[in-house]
Amino acid sequence: FPESFVTCIFSDGCGGQARPVLPAGEAAVKRTLLATCLGLMLLIGVSGCAGERGEPGAAGIAKKVAAAYGVDGFHSIDGLRFTFNAAIGDKTVRRAWQWEPQSGRVTFFAPDGPVSFDRRTLSAASPEELRKLDAAFINDQYWLLFPLHLVWDEGVALADLGEHPLPLGGGSARRLVVTYPPSTGYTPGDVYELFVGGDDRIRQWVYRRGGAPEPTRTATWEDHRAVGPLVLSLDHKVPDGTFRVWFSDVALRLEGRPDWLTPP
Repeated sequence: FPESFVTCIFSDGCGGQARPVLPAGEAAVKRTLLATCLGLMLLIGVSGCAGERGEPGAAGIAKKVAAAYGVDGFHSIDGLRFTFNAAIGDKTVRRAWQWEPQSGRVTFFAPDGPVSFDRRTLSAASPEELRKLDAAFINDQYWLLFPLHLVWDEGVALADLGEHPLPLGGGSARRLVVTYPPSTGYTPGDVYELFVGGDDRIRQWVYRRGGAPEPTRTATWEDHRAVGPLVLSLDHKVPDGTFRVWFSDVALRLEGRPDWLTPP
């Protein structure tokens, strides 16, 4: 398949080692959020983390956000289909996927036919083409399911910075800063600033690749739709129209059922 179809752009997933994807059906789901706040506190001088010390605090907010997007029902999902679409300037990307989270099987629908691989057996010794494909999958899946990763991913540092003005447009929201460790993921050290509304849904986010001091990408979280046990944000953009990520052909299949559910 052409490399242009698997080039990682716009988010998490272009270098380093694969960050684990931990669906709720895997052993114990690893839902204990291991929040280590020291590095982030040194960086921004705040102490709003809870982590293993208990709720509420930043860990409590993270769990509420994940719950608002349906993390507690993810274990019932047998298959998830989606097409990731992105446009920045004159560059566009479209990638169609099917993920079977219980088995780890991922299928990429390339123009010349589908390509499948098992994420559980992927390693540094795997063919480079598959590792690039996995990086693209992680990038696209994080845009769709990031709220669930707030409780899936280990070693994440969280900080609750309270109410802040939204980076795009007027209004304000709760600012939750999510920092990944420097040795995890395709782009280690990533920082995500989530602006969370009173309904525990993300309104906007700021992505800083590798912990860069300036934003790498700022975007809205719009067009929330319910599908099965999940709530998904299907549109992310900036007001001037220079950047957009959106999802189409979204469908999921529940365990024991042959039909695919789609958003209304």
